[in-house]
Amino acid sequence: MRLPVPDEILPADRLGRVHFVGIGGAGLSAIARIMAMSGVEVTGSDDAETPFLPSLRELGVTVHRGYAAEHLGDLGHGDSVVVTTAAREDNPEVLEARRRGLRLLPRSAGLAATMAGRRVVAVAGTHGKTTTTSLLTCALLACDADPTYAVGGLLSATGRNADAGAGPLFVAEADESDGAFLVYRPHAAIVTNVGADHLDQWGTEEAYRQAFVDFAGTVDRDGFLVLCTDDDGAQTLAAQVGDDGREIVTVGERPGADLEVRDVVLEGSTSAFTVVHDGRELGRVSLRIPGRHYVLDAACALAAGLRLGLPFDGLRAGLESFTGTGRRMEPKGEAGGVRVYDSYAHQPIEIAGDLEAARSLAGSGRVVVAYQPHLVSRTWLFGAAMGEALGAADEVVVLDVHLAREDPDPAVTGALVADAVPLPAEQVAFVPDQADVAAELVRRARPGDVVLTLGAGSVTEVGPQVLALLRAGERA
Repeated sequence: MRLPVPDEILPADRLGRVHFVGIGGAGLSAIARIMAMSGVEVTGSDDAETPFLPSLRELGVTVHRGYAAEHLGDLGHGDSVVVTTAAREDNPEVLEARRRGLRLLPRSAGLAATMAGRRVVAVAGTHGKTTTTSLLTCALLACDADPTYAVGGLLSATGRNADAGAGPLFVAEADESDGAFLVYRPHAAIVTNVGADHLDQWGTEEAYRQAFVDFAGTVDRDGFLVLCTDDDGAQTLAAQVGDDGREIVTVGERPGADLEVRDVVLEGSTSAFTVVHDGRELGRVSLRIPGRHYVLDAACALAAGLRLGLPFDGLRAGLESFTGTGRRMEPKGEAGGVRVYDSYAHQPIEIAGDLEAARSLAGSGRVVVAYQPHLVSRTWLFGAAMGEALGAADEVVVLDVHLAREDPDPAVTGALVADAVPLPAEQVAFVPDQADVAAELVRRARPGDVVLTLGAGSVTEVGPQVLALLRAGERA
């Protein structure tokens, strides 16, 4: 459901009581938590139990299962309802809110309402938003900045995806999928990369890229923009906004970046790099997460922290303490000599980055991957590129398309991806029934291998099933 953003976005403390339709999602649960911690009376509904709900209930937030008009309770004039974009037009709570004349807000306006009075750093990009937001949050926490933060995944350091801090800074993951990132008006921003995605929303790649130009234009004139110019799209963005008065801080391995990354070493589950800032070597950073793409994410977070005036040693300590975010190369366990990881990667570049990390983790073992395409529209446009990226694995199992907010199309299935994987046929399988995937992975895996489940949908359920089967085999 697409709701209009109001001309005036009221601060959270002027929204009255607030009910969230889809409170279990990563975005809405973060907003609800910040509001509840700030003294706003919050309730919500969702049709699924999610990892984000326990921390809300701990705050006393009432969460209803399913959607029904009566879940709005006695909300009336001056109260508000924040609605997920995944809600259907006939959602009974939205219909009831309209009947009562309640204030209806999209996710973007709800998050913007919590930003009032804070100095916002918005983290955007086609890939890497959640990890970079999380890294910057950990870096700021290590510097005792006590930021408010809203992340699209569970931050391992806190076990939550949001908190209302006492400090003036607000670190927010800024999602471009529905144009939400154009609403926030941040003091500063990070753009990790600019590719092409969400063309169901934007229509063309040109329009999608223009949205990032527009986003850069929302940054305060006295603020700054951090860009990872190793990425061609972000480098183009730097050229497009370079003369509009905002300070641009460039980051990357390419020589000449304001914050240059040198001597990258990927080893097992770790990554290390040397930082050169404005031509001066500051020191070496050793991360507890694997992958070159995570090195660049950390460098972007470091550049933002330095520009905010925080000390390198404190920022480094925060980055080095970071152990991950839920569903971003998240270790799920080990059984039968097989290690299992789960990741949200669902775009070709993300797939390639996580497979590089998995290869480092596997060492002399193999990489066995289960991939679930996400959205019919994305699979139609990028299915061949997804398959090509999966060719970096040793064994590939492709699930059918996770539909999310779209209707099925019999012409667009996971077979489009599987057929494009550049591996021998016996090393690739299309398994349309998710119930069969765990057994297929166990059949292919052997001791020393890494099993990686990839995708933004229900494939995250497969890893624990693989571990259960492997443990059963150990006991047999």
